[in-house]
Amino acid sequence: MTSVLTTTESIETLADLLAQLGDIAPERVRFRPPPGTATTKDVLEVHSRAGRLCELVDGVLVEKAMGFRESFLAIALSAILWGFVKPRRLGVVTGEAGMMRLASGLVRIPDVAFVSWERFPDRRLPTEPIPDLAPDLAVEVLSPNNTPREMARKRQEYFATGVRLVWLVDPAARTVEVYTAPESSTHLREQDTLDGGVVLPGFTLPLQELFAELDRQGEI
Repeated sequence: MTSVLTTTESIETLADLLAQLGDIAPERVRFRPPPGTATTKDVLEVHSRAGRLCELVDGVLVEKAMGFRESFLAIALSAILWGFVKPRRLGVVTGEAGMMRLASGLVRIPDVAFVSWERFPDRRLPTEPIPDLAPDLAVEVLSPNNTPREMARKRQEYFATGVRLVWLVDPAARTVEVYTAPESSTHLREQDTLDGGVVLPGFTLPLQELFAELDRQGEI
């Protein structure tokens, strides 16, 4: 399995640890088990015990940053993607609880992901809760607690483990950054149209249609 772990030898303080994880907020770091000792088993245990979704990075449980509006937008996008993927029998679309072990000791949970059938053994869904799997497309819906360095690290990990396309969706700015490599991107604004590139040929989505979901109101 691919390994993208970084060394922890230089970590002496909490500040060092937070910097290595991408300058994240300290309240997102779980200390049970102690940082540096966590495993995939602990990812499942903390979800079962405390209802917390955590990623596993360098032996550290890092709570997933997500808010109500971000979750809603992720669900809206996953529904649109599923409407394209399902009738064409291209693969599956997962949501913000879809844990994937990208590499040894590295568990990430994209807010939305597309995985083609070719990436599944025997073209069947895995039964394990955290499969050894990298999606073709990984989508991160940014929340205020996500930092630029955290997202840069995630992009590096995604592409290093076989992800072919990454979308960073910013609900506040109503933009999408489309990455085809860790540092190669196209900036789309609300008036632009998102497409699936070589990963989902034929898929298009006017971003006004997606971000209009944030303005939805209940009918009287």
